[in-house]
Amino acid sequence: MKDSFKVMEEGVQPEPQYDDPKAVQGEVIGPHNTNTQRGLSSRHIQFLALGGCIGTGLFVGSGAALSTVGPAPLLMGYIAMSTVVYFIMNMLGEMTTYLPVRGVSVPYFINRFTEPSLGFAVGYNYWYSFSMLLASEVTAAGLVIEYWPSSVSVGVWIAIILIVILFLNIVAVSWYGEAEFWFASLKIIAIIGLIILGVVLFFGGGPTHDRLGFRYWQRPGAFVEPYLVPSVNTGRFLAFWTALIKSGFSFIFSPELITTAAGEAVSPRRNIPKATNRFIYRLFAFYVLGSLVIGVTVAYNDKNLLQGVANGGSGAGASPFVIGIQNAGITGLNHVINAAILISAFSSGNSWVYAGSRTLYSMACEGQAPKFFARCNKNGVPYNAVLITWSIGLLSFLNLSASGSTVFYWFTNITTIGGFISWVLVGIAYLRFRGALEFHGMLESRPFKTPFQPYGAYYAMGFISLLAITNGYTIFFPGSFTASDFLVSYIVFVIFFVLYFGHKIYYKTPWMIKVSEIDIFSGKEEIDRLEEEDVEPQPRNWLERVWWWIA
Repeated sequence: MKDSFKVMEEGVQPEPQYDDPKAVQGEVIGPHNTNTQRGLSSRHIQFLALGGCIGTGLFVGSGAALSTVGPAPLLMGYIAMSTVVYFIMNMLGEMTTYLPVRGVSVPYFINRFTEPSLGFAVGYNYWYSFSMLLASEVTAAGLVIEYWPSSVSVGVWIAIILIVILFLNIVAVSWYGEAEFWFASLKIIAIIGLIILGVVLFFGGGPTHDRLGFRYWQRPGAFVEPYLVPSVNTGRFLAFWTALIKSGFSFIFSPELITTAAGEAVSPRRNIPKATNRFIYRLFAFYVLGSLVIGVTVAYNDKNLLQGVANGGSGAGASPFVIGIQNAGITGLNHVINAAILISAFSSGNSWVYAGSRTLYSMACEGQAPKFFARCNKNGVPYNAVLITWSIGLLSFLNLSASGSTVFYWFTNITTIGGFISWVLVGIAYLRFRGALEFHGMLESRPFKTPFQPYGAYYAMGFISLLAITNGYTIFFPGSFTASDFLVSYIVFVIFFVLYFGHKIYYKTPWMIKVSEIDIFSGKEEIDRLEEEDVEPQPRNWLERVWWWIA
């Protein structure tokens, strides 16, 4: 491994290696191990990108934010975070379209375009976060099931959900893609239905014909006041900033799903730009309009909302959508929405296993994780990576005890900050990717270009850096500080830098690869050939035309 870093320092590009059994631990391999298979079609990619990130953060977690800050900060927080996600998605879309090699991942780009120690640290940060998000969503799914009275322990439901997720991820990537396509379709239908319902209730179309309008924005108000400080204006700004930080959990790691799937996607040079372009306005519509519906249909001091949040805020009882339906006097629909929330949690957990296993697989191909994580079964599934990622989901059983749930809370809450750190590094990798292309006179010839760059990268990096640093700012107000809250807010920085400096000291890696020495060629020839051979299918009838326009 040390010899490979020496090669990079001297500016010599490594020869592309394919399935080289003699690859040294830590060596950066060009085109990855080719055992995975391109089994994800265009519709799989489209709905994985869109639906995989819609989890309990929007359906349930938004209720805690509403009760904390009020409807106006909640809406503004989602709008502001959407602008950041737009640029993160575009940066990843450009790099992924350029090099959608097998085994590609976000840590792969960071490793290739910055330096190996950053790739190592961010890789394990991603893997840990994806694994913990799996446990978080599985736990939420179990608690959502408890909305329906039953004598069966929630542990039984958690076990069943975990087993089904393992089955879908271990057989073949096409099975995962097909399952996620239908799960995502149901989630999207549910969100669209809830938005339409919000409009109906806004104008008084419910059973009671009570026109809500912006009633709850007036009484009890658009902001929870006073918030943290006596000053009204300062309190409102702090409420907005808190909502912005909390909205991060709903958005975090969602853009990465497209990059993770690119190495197993059919026609990636055609499908990745399509998914990237359509991702942001759909996500913006669902999250922004969804948060607006929440603020219109439920007051921030609603007793059912406060009770649900006080009981843990993870079950359907804390969902503002369910509470809004109950308040409107619509019978039966709350059970339908509860089922949609359950599917949402299950689907997101399914996506996080896929993302975590492919991240670990990518790192194994680069020599930054044990080689056996790169082994694939006959269907191209890295089964060892799937199994170890899935096994972290067993931590969801911690929630069966009061003390265990506290520890689990610590684990899951630091994933948001890990995501913020990763997004900053995505911006750095993207700027160096552009710099390398410009050095070789290839900037204008890249296959996918997005607007407002590189300024969008600077905006996203600056914004996210502020969020990461201030994510625990509320604990510094008088009477709010606790050691556990401080650790939850900032220990991820310690973990990241221990990984980073530990790797750098042990392997004596360069601080940063020179822009002139960044490898932008390995693997490109294969992808260019795939692009030349790709023939875009044409719709055979009006139904396919409508479908392809939507997807």
